Amino acid sequence: MDIRKNNENLTGTNTNVQSNAKHKRIPRVLQKQILLALSHYPELENTCIRFVFTRKLKSSIMAARPVVKSLLGPRDKRVYEILISPNFKLKHSILPIHQVEDSVLVGWIGHELGHIMDYEQRSTLGVARFGLLYWLSKRYIRKAERVADTFAVNRGMAPYILATKDFILGHTELPQKYKDKIARLYLSPDDIVELVANLEDRNKEVRDQIIKEETEIVEEIISEKST
Repeated sequence: MDIRKNNENLTGTNTNVQSNAKHKRIPRVLQKQILLALSHYPELENTCIRFVFTRKLKSSIMAARPVVKSLLGPRDKRVYEILISPNFKLKHSILPIHQVEDSVLVGWIGHELGHIMDYEQRSTLGVARFGLLYWLSKRYIRKAERVADTFAVNRGMAPYILATKDFILGHTELPQKYKDKIARLYLSPDDIVELVANLEDRNKEVRDQIIKEETEIVEEIISEKST
């Protein structure tokens, strides 16, 4: 996939891209990047997703979460939010998020949409369990983040995900602690290249594997807390 060719759609003139705005609340300043990322996820066309700016994110730039009240109803009525920090904090300055390069933002948004794809395939109990394990287990965080990356890569977003990784890992003004976190928890550039080289629809396989391992993680957490 050629990023330059796909970035032509960022003008907003592509009808297919524009159609992805259905059931979405999108801030105008990031509209073109969000619509392009959504175009890679036709499964989410009828899913209600709100893209919301917030200053409450402490250690992340974006975060995808279900709206808790919506989990009490039918699965097809669920509502999700992708929270977005309005500013990208560097060592000596602050960069407004909308000034980050388009391909980097598309990759970031595509990763968060990967989380929503994961949530969509889980029951209400499964989503609640996901939230608990994500909070309690660093090991589970790593698996969940890699599943989100895999969803994005398998939908043709590898160049954008790579652009995001390169931006983070190669940015001299980003704190080393943040870079180390990204390197530790997310797919590496080499992992992404390998996924593309062996491109198959492995989403279900990966998701089933992570759910299978949840029981082991829960048992480990219980064991640690009882000692």
